[in-house]
Amino acid sequence: MVLTDREIQAAIEHGQIIIDPKPTEEAYSSTSLDLTLSKNISTWKGDPIAEGDEVAGVEPFVVSPAADRYEYAAFRKKYSEPAEISSDGYVVEPGAFVLGWTRETIELPVQFRLAARVEGKSSLARLGIGVHVTAPTIHAGFPGPIQLEICNHGPLRVRLLAGMRICQLIFEQTLGIPEKGYAGQFAKQTTK
Repeated sequence: MVLTDREIQAAIEHGQIIIDPKPTEEAYSSTSLDLTLSKNISTWKGDPIAEGDEVAGVEPFVVSPAADRYEYAAFRKKYSEPAEISSDGYVVEPGAFVLGWTRETIELPVQFRLAARVEGKSSLARLGIGVHVTAPTIHAGFPGPIQLEICNHGPLRVRLLAGMRICQLIFEQTLGIPEKGYAGQFAKQTTK
């Protein structure tokens, strides 16, 4: 069951959904809540071998997320460049990919039987901007800002500004209380 604006507002008022900073009236639509873009972004560095570290007999850099010792947080720290969106904004070039975060932090306490989906804004989608690749689920028990996988699938250069509406949350009631809350590798993720 998808929550409407009234149910979302009531859940926030009763601490069943925790959002900081508290949403403004303009953030609500009939069945979703808009979130805004943080000033923090991160871009992936290029291929370390292809960029001049060539060694005879060494194949180009390949990421293997199924490897036993792969840890996303350590990988991101080593191979991405954190940045802040300036007052002029950040231009996402056609074909580019950038990690971003919501300015808001959210928490979905597991006992209140709520989960959410993060979805893009149609105004951005019509320009070719997507905000998640295949990760829309915000699990019951999730705490923190939402990491966004921002892609420019279109032919236009698109300027993003910190504080702009970047995505929307659609809240759903779960059928029961999960045995455990979200405990994946992105629990308590940060923007740095």
